[in-house]
Amino acid sequence: MRRFFARPEQFTGSYVVLAEEETRHLRDVLRLKAGDDVRVFDGRGNEFRCSVVEIRKAAASLKMIEQVEPAAPESDLDLTLAVSVYKSDKLDLVVQKAVELGVSRLSPLITARGEVKLGDTAKRLERWRKITLEATKQCERARIMEIDEVASFPDYIAGVSDDTGLRLMFSEKGGDVLPEGGSKKITALVGPKGGWDDFEIELATKGGFHPVKLGSRIMRAETAAISFAALLQFRFGDLN
Repeated sequence: MRRFFARPEQFTGSYVVLAEEETRHLRDVLRLKAGDDVRVFDGRGNEFRCSVVEIRKAAASLKMIEQVEPAAPESDLDLTLAVSVYKSDKLDLVVQKAVELGVSRLSPLITARGEVKLGDTAKRLERWRKITLEATKQCERARIMEIDEVASFPDYIAGVSDDTGLRLMFSEKGGDVLPEGGSKKITALVGPKGGWDDFEIELATKGGFHPVKLGSRIMRAETAAISFAALLQFRFGDLN
């Protein structure tokens, strides 16, 4: 079944109107016609079986037939992955895999050893959000992973609220095993290829984060981020 995205405000009564980019994909790539059945999700967990009514140049009108269960249910773990922005485009892979692993939110961070400046990330943020949408369609989630504005590490730690749940920091230096006990809300920090600076570990620890490590494995930064997310979903979420 072909899947399309429409924001909640594009749903009116029993109809939904697709925006121009989704319409172009429906018409020019998939070559669908009036009467064809599709699925449309709103990015907030709702999905509907719809029938194409009218296809115009910049919009397509669809009639909602019934609400359906998304093929990929959401994890009961509310996981935020806060990741250092890499100099290369390898964060694109982390974004894609985070969606597939059921991460709820991704927060890009500018870190001391990340070799990236805050002003260099505006266009990349737009790209990450596009990758998120495409990955959501492909893995059949109906809720879109949120991507925050890029923040410096100190600003991010200062802005962490009291309701972030269990706070973990992947760190080979001073890292311990994962804490015992269950948690359904986790914020997890993953640093750059050069690792965390000492002041960042101290700052995070004061902010309530627990440094943990994944045994004695030596991993690339992007591998660590994906592995950490998978491990947390296995331990506290739905990968079991």
